Amino acid sequence: MIVMGEELIICRCQEVTEKEILDAIADGATTVDGVKRRTRACMGLCQGKTCGRLVQSMVARQTGQNPADVPPQKSRMPARPVKIGTFGGPEDV
Repeated sequence: MIVMGEELIICRCQEVTEKEILDAIADGATTVDGVKRRTRACMGLCQGKTCGRLVQSMVARQTGQNPADVPPQKSRMPARPVKIGTFGGPEDV
């Protein structure tokens, strides 16, 4: 976690602060994916490997849930352009 001024950065990749996450929870986000949709936390290069559990524990604390009962974020494979030859070989280019 990096402190910038008075704001505590929870998601370093997207520079999402603790306040932004708490505001998202107060706005109705009761899951990590709900926070993710509202703030872009867990959507950076690390895909939530750095901040995912911290966001999960913040959701649990703010909603009065047991941390084990808050599901982790849904994992999705990153999409990147790939040359078709990667799949079929050089003769299929």
